[in-house]
Amino acid sequence: MNVIAVESVESASPSPIRESAVEVSVVMPCLNEADTLDTCIAKAQRALREHGIRGEVIVADNGSTDGSQAIARRLGARIIEVAARGYGNALREGIAAARGTYVIMGDADDSYDFLELPKFVEKLRAGWDLAQGCRLPSGGGTIRPGAMPRLHRWLGNPVFSMMVRRMFWAPVHDVYCGLRGFRKDLFDRLDLRSPGMEFAPEMVIKSSLQNARIAEVPITLHPDGRKAHAPHLRTFHDGWRTLRFFLMYSPRWLFLYPGLVLICLGIVGYGLALPGLSVGGVRFDAHTLLFSTLAILLGHQSVVFAIVAKTVAMGERLLPPNKRMDAFYRVVTLERGLTTSVLTLAAGVVLLLLAVNQWRVRGFGDLDYASTMRLVVPGVMLTALGFQTLLASFLVGILRTARL
Repeated sequence: MNVIAVESVESASPSPIRESAVEVSVVMPCLNEADTLDTCIAKAQRALREHGIRGEVIVADNGSTDGSQAIARRLGARIIEVAARGYGNALREGIAAARGTYVIMGDADDSYDFLELPKFVEKLRAGWDLAQGCRLPSGGGTIRPGAMPRLHRWLGNPVFSMMVRRMFWAPVHDVYCGLRGFRKDLFDRLDLRSPGMEFAPEMVIKSSLQNARIAEVPITLHPDGRKAHAPHLRTFHDGWRTLRFFLMYSPRWLFLYPGLVLICLGIVGYGLALPGLSVGGVRFDAHTLLFSTLAILLGHQSVVFAIVAKTVAMGERLLPPNKRMDAFYRVVTLERGLTTSVLTLAAGVVLLLLAVNQWRVRGFGDLDYASTMRLVVPGVMLTALGFQTLLASFLVGILRTARL
């Protein structure tokens, strides 16, 4: 049977051979977890020992003042001091220091049972890149009475997990479960950046976007064992940060889809208002043209923002390369964008000139409002669209040049 490799950070650096022999690194973020840290470390070490797993336990300490470091040192865990505050910062530094081929991360509040660790190792050994824990019954998990607030259990976690499945195609039912295992080389590829609680969904989202193999592992969530202080999670604050993070990582949902909806509504409005149709006794006229123009202009801006945001995100490696975007760039070149913008701009100017000519014919006096607006409003819209497209074409071209 293999033995566990557990070392204090003060001990001599191990040889390369010894480091490579570590299969599993268990990483626990820690901020004043003296109530439960010893239990979590002992369970992790027991799981490694009883299943013959060559491993280590790492405590990523985020500035504890309650003696957590002494507890970890006494039990033989490696201590990684992390100065930058935040759940994500602590985990990122702890994982970066891991020596194992696989990493199991989990909170040190005794809500996760580290005796379940071998289930994650089994998945990783079978070839999965990420073994995501699931506490919710929808994914086979179990929640002990009092272990999760009702708002989190019935609304927050299910809704955010549904969103991550729809928006990023991640096959998980509990995106915020903090007990998970993954290959160390996957972590190195993901380039995770979130300093706070968004670290957990960022890992799932980026893994899915990079087509990593993701398995779900049902686990049991137990009540938080800490007595000295309340849980670090802040429901509405962290919920908003999660929603914001989802939208920022999905230009399609934040910009593209709303923009396309607005453009479609505007086109329908034009189809009704230009000929002056009546539907169900409702007359669509010049005012409808104004509302429809507003919808099309806003929609066009939103679509442009989607293209720019996607280009920047890919250039900054926030999002992985996308074949559909590469195909889009091959079709929608700078030159074609400029040609389209010039033609659109010219069409708008022509309509405006026709409106001015009507005014001239009438001796620059009063005009027929409904008739003139059918020239002026589309003319203004096309002129604005042409000018915006011209600017956007150059902007995307600059961003693409910088990325290349």
